[in-house]
Amino acid sequence: MTLKRALSALAVLTVLWLLLPTLVIIPMSFNSAASFNFPPQGFSLQWYANFFTDPSWMRALGSSLQVALITMVVATALGIMAAIGLSKVRFRGKSLLENFFLTPLIVPGIVIAIGLYSLFLRFNLLGTLPGFVLAHTVVALPLVIINVTASLQGVDPRLEQASATLGAGRLRTFFSITLPLIMPGVTAGALFAFVTSFDEIILSLFIQSPQLQTLPVKIYNSVTQASDPTVAAVAVVAMFTSVIVMLTAQFATRKRKRVSA
Repeated sequence: MTLKRALSALAVLTVLWLLLPTLVIIPMSFNSAASFNFPPQGFSLQWYANFFTDPSWMRALGSSLQVALITMVVATALGIMAAIGLSKVRFRGKSLLENFFLTPLIVPGIVIAIGLYSLFLRFNLLGTLPGFVLAHTVVALPLVIINVTASLQGVDPRLEQASATLGAGRLRTFFSITLPLIMPGVTAGALFAFVTSFDEIILSLFIQSPQLQTLPVKIYNSVTQASDPTVAAVAVVAMFTSVIVMLTAQFATRKRKRVSA
């Protein structure tokens, strides 16, 4: 019993240690002083007002949402096709190809950023919307593949065989049988792709331009160059946006497990 309490206390302390740096930013965003002092010297909503009225912050937020939404669509479509291909087709070197798709989760982001920077510089994709979408898709695609593949493992192949026996083509079988069954995994993968793109900073720093900066890049520049306290309010808004999306993805994952069971 004593060991159980000790482990529980250790777990609580670990969670607090992980959350404390994130939670501190919340009261700082309501600080009435023009600084990052903690604890705050007073209560004020001025930094939130600055965020929602400053055209540069709104432009960065709009760019992040635009890039994240397009990345979500592209990564989800490619991830579904890749997951189905990897799960349905057997060939030599399949495991090697599966590991290749997961490489962006293993390789340091700075390595990917340097490679993409060199490639994009050659094809004039730096600071462009297609460039951002392509770069973010690289890191978001593995998350879609993982979630969709997990859903496909719970699909009874006899259902697809029955559909084919009744005369349905492959496309009709996919949209009528397979896609509805794996939809929780697809939803979770799409939401993970959105959050990954929305929060991506390393790749965005390398391929940014004055005309196109995402919100994380704007936050980084504000902290390192201007020390504008508005960044605290921006960080809170971005954090809660990511948390809400992640909780939705978690809900979809649990629904997938219940359906599979």
